[in-house]
Amino acid sequence: MKSTIEQLKKLLIESEAIVIGAGAGLSAAAGFEYGGEFFKEHFPEMYEIGYRDMFSAGFHHFASNESKWAYWSKQIYYCRYQGAKQLYKDLFDIIKDKNYFVLTTNVDHQFQLAGFDKDRLFYTQGDYGLFQCSNPCHNKTYDNKDIIFKMIKEQKNNLIPSALVPKCPVCGKPMSTNLRADYTFVEDDGWYKANQKYNDFINNNKTKKILFLELGVGYNTPGIIKYPFMQMTYQFNDAYYVVINKGYNVVSKEITDKTLVIDDDISKIIELLK
Repeated sequence: MKSTIEQLKKLLIESEAIVIGAGAGLSAAAGFEYGGEFFKEHFPEMYEIGYRDMFSAGFHHFASNESKWAYWSKQIYYCRYQGAKQLYKDLFDIIKDKNYFVLTTNVDHQFQLAGFDKDRLFYTQGDYGLFQCSNPCHNKTYDNKDIIFKMIKEQKNNLIPSALVPKCPVCGKPMSTNLRADYTFVEDDGWYKANQKYNDFINNNKTKKILFLELGVGYNTPGIIKYPFMQMTYQFNDAYYVVINKGYNVVSKEITDKTLVIDDDISKIIELLK
């Protein structure tokens, strides 16, 4: 392990550009809990009817918008508004002085909370902290922090007051969380600007010593991070590909000489890097 960490340190130091690709495994390593005792304690009403984690409970067919938002306000609160996890802070300390960009499928906003430059972040799958029209009738998202905190404070018996049910300011239909679950996902102006900044970063640095650092990415959506990272590593002469994850580490044979695979816990590796 010591030689692996030294190799990784060398790659980080010598790289002229770093592209971080982050998936759910990074937040899991940071301590995010979606099930287990956490779910049982904070969502007892959902546990009692058979759900065992927030992911599956989110698909429940709620009897009313008041009950739906009583649940979803808590999920958003715990996943988005509890501050930055230490692992993300440690990662920022390692990377902050480098020429970096972050591409992530996570929707918990941990990178920005930990201090990463918001102009160097692309959240491809949305953000728990944003509402959008469920229809959607227009291409815009809305910050939800204030209303989420009101829902948390004022809900009783797993219901929020009807007056707090979020409605679209344009068409009046119910709002939804800006998460890519189906074709209704809104890619607003901020999404397109971040996408352009990511593409510009790649184009401006592809002839340099560029390091693709993949953290906790599985195979739910490999076409967003994993496959493009491998393809660009193959195409760019001075590119190198590092994968840190427990499992899910199959790498194309064409780039094995430009790849470092660390099949271990991400939090352990970041601690060793510190």
